[in-house]
Amino acid sequence: MKICVLPGDGIGPEITAEAVRVLKALDLKFEMEEALLGGCAVDATGNPYPEATQKLAREADAIMLGAVGGPQWDSLPREKRPERGLLGIRKDLNLFANLRPAILYPELANASTLKAEVVAGLDILIVRELTGDIYFGQPRGVREENGERVGFNTMVYSESEIRRIGHVAFQAAQKRNKRLCSVDKMNVLECTQLWRDVMIEVSKDYPDVELSHMLVDNAAMQLVKAPKQFDVMVTGNMFGDILSDEASMLTGSIGMLPSASLDDRNKGLYEPSHGSAPDIAGKGVANPLATILSAAMLLRYTFGLEEQALRVENAVKTVLAQGFRTGDIYERGTTKVGTREMGDAVLAALA
Repeated sequence: MKICVLPGDGIGPEITAEAVRVLKALDLKFEMEEALLGGCAVDATGNPYPEATQKLAREADAIMLGAVGGPQWDSLPREKRPERGLLGIRKDLNLFANLRPAILYPELANASTLKAEVVAGLDILIVRELTGDIYFGQPRGVREENGERVGFNTMVYSESEIRRIGHVAFQAAQKRNKRLCSVDKMNVLECTQLWRDVMIEVSKDYPDVELSHMLVDNAAMQLVKAPKQFDVMVTGNMFGDILSDEASMLTGSIGMLPSASLDDRNKGLYEPSHGSAPDIAGKGVANPLATILSAAMLLRYTFGLEEQALRVENAVKTVLAQGFRTGDIYERGTTKVGTREMGDAVLAALA
């Protein structure tokens, strides 16, 4: 079982180190090797997704990623920026299905900015298509027209791209509460009218799943108004990027949310939903729990190790019940700890 570890930038190396410690504590026969992705790769090689990383990632069964990016690289040409490395590895490995659970742990109900009665018991799974849409569509660029600059990007989806993410979402819904909400903007965008049409067609293969539809602007509002109405949501790349970040804050902190990006054989890239947080990098205060929970998803989806995945998730629940908190989820009456101390607590709970 080969895992490619990409610590990345900012707080990435700190939080990834804790997830690696947890995986090693399970005493499984993992072969782990580190490589460069993002800004650190640009500094070392001039390329955000260098050839050595490409080779290692292609050979691995799973990839564990910290985070990429930071202000020091914002002035680089767009193709050299750290984020191009992240988009590049997703496209290179055909990681088209992004799974982002948003779960509110009972101990963190007060950390949410919404009223407890609105978010208590929240458990949503957002399935985001990851390799198409406006992020990858062509043509794109900036040109001059009538004496001024004009920026343009293309939103495009093929029927097959929609169909395959639809199957992933319906199958996920079958394992949960058998409800799937497909999010689009079909009243304005022809591309997403096709999305809705194909989702309806795919639904015929899953008669046990209730399919509903919602326009993206209404979905954004409903996530704040009544989030527990949702079970599984499926949407395109750009809408999913925005809605999953919105859903993350319902849980009190984006530092609690893992994610998995899978190909059609469950090879996956696993990373926390948050960014590189350069303002706290190197201070030892970042929350590693989202990365540790991403490791649990790695065990479940790529290696089929459900028992070990549950062990990790239950260890996180135990640590929260014991009152350990990093700064992003700290409240009076709990014990404030740093990145390493939180990792220590999870390891103790595992033992």
